[in-house]
Amino acid sequence: MRVAVLALQGAFIEHEQVLQKLGVETVEIRQLKDWESLAAFPAPTRGGGGGGVDALILPGGESTVQMRLLKELGLFEPIRQVIADGLPVLGTCAGMILLSDGYLGTMHIRVRRNAYGRQLGSFHTTGTVDGIGTDVPMTFIRAPYIEEVLADDCTPIATVDGHIVAARQGRQIATAFHPELDDDLRLHQLLIDMIKQ
Repeated sequence: MRVAVLALQGAFIEHEQVLQKLGVETVEIRQLKDWESLAAFPAPTRGGGGGGVDALILPGGESTVQMRLLKELGLFEPIRQVIADGLPVLGTCAGMILLSDGYLGTMHIRVRRNAYGRQLGSFHTTGTVDGIGTDVPMTFIRAPYIEEVLADDCTPIATVDGHIVAARQGRQIATAFHPELDDDLRLHQLLIDMIKQ
């Protein structure tokens, strides 16, 4: 099993470390040739769809910077297409924004950026995530939340204080929080389980 991690900016290394704990190989995507090189070999399992990877992680960071780099580097359309074609994807914080309406647009959600304020608005809590369980640690850093779910095929899977902070649509999972910053591996395991299904 091999998972690509968008490594343009943000908390990508932490995602790689979690996946390594789960025994999953990772490959960093920094430029178009990294993505194109994946097409040279097949995905290790049948869950794939993005050439030589079984899934993709869009990490937290600065969504505006990541979006600009995706376009400048020619990665926007290839990545948008494989997600639309069904490649499993996990988008966290800025990654959730990238998946949303007005950005890659593969997930039918409208997101409010920096919904909890700047750095001082960061906080930690625990909550329930449908399909995972209870007491899931949630670390929010200048986090967005989902203002609106725009289609019936997109389902909220976690809320905090009345705001949607995680959703699932087909083989896409988006969270406003950073699961890679906590010791709980269940959210990344959910991504792996999607690959195996």
